[in-house]
Amino acid sequence: MSKNEVNVQTGNSKVNVKIVTSEDEKALKALSEVPSFHEVLKKEFKVDKLATVCLIILIIIFAAVMIGSFILNQDEVMKISLRNKFKPPSKEFILGTDIGGRSIIGQLLIGGRNSILIGFAVTILTTIIGTIVGLIVGYYGGKVDNIIMRICDFITVLPTTLLIITFVVVIPNYNMGHFIFIMTIFYWVGMTRLVRSKALSESRRDYVNASKVMGTNDFKIMFNGILPNISSIIICDLILSFAGNIGIETGLTFLGFGLPPSTPSLGTLVGYARTPGAMSDKLWLWLPASLFILVMMLCINYVGQAVKRASDAKQRLG
Repeated sequence: MSKNEVNVQTGNSKVNVKIVTSEDEKALKALSEVPSFHEVLKKEFKVDKLATVCLIILIIIFAAVMIGSFILNQDEVMKISLRNKFKPPSKEFILGTDIGGRSIIGQLLIGGRNSILIGFAVTILTTIIGTIVGLIVGYYGGKVDNIIMRICDFITVLPTTLLIITFVVVIPNYNMGHFIFIMTIFYWVGMTRLVRSKALSESRRDYVNASKVMGTNDFKIMFNGILPNISSIIICDLILSFAGNIGIETGLTFLGFGLPPSTPSLGTLVGYARTPGAMSDKLWLWLPASLFILVMMLCINYVGQAVKRASDAKQRLG
């Protein structure tokens, strides 16, 4: 018999009764507590070493791009110098120069910053709009749901790429701010649909009904009750959308309908591959930007998949 057990006389027999100590209470409490999304995510990254390595690579890439672009002067980088035309990589120009004698590494750092900032801005704006609209539609339902969803259906069936190209051509003095605004107009629908579907199921749960009976304000129920319970799914979609928005900006700029020619972009650098002889003799024109995009997209995807698994685990645990 252990020191935490005592004998209790019950009639003609003795029964060993275990005394619950404070340590046992803490252990039982730890088992009964549902881990937070942060704890589940931390555990997921400990298990998935590849996602951890990708996260470290992403941090290094973002830090290098932001610090490097802050140090460099864009006007100096984009200044044309025909004497340095198509110079291969050297001590003077680490990654060589383009047809205008402009440094490739300077354009890579500044262009990477522009593409990342555009992807980040569009992702944040579409997430905010989609979350607010999706919560309202999913919570109230009825006519509000029908009207907003028909608007979403209309935007979904539109030829988005062609409309963005049209706006780019039509708008005078087109700049990065215009591009972010145009992309936001068309890409908030996906987040709205996701949040709406989750809010519809959450709005029928007991804690929401109890809050309504107690007279809690609808917006408090939506943003203090429902939103925290679906936040992990929103974060997961936000990360994956971030990579998608960078890809959209890069693709449109590659086609000539993204950022203005005077503003460096990863799409502009990849577009140098169309220069005669670039595919065989002038690899430094387009290869660094292509590898940069490839590595960044793969890392964001692996990190996003780890967050998605953590989100799924959190949903199962409640």
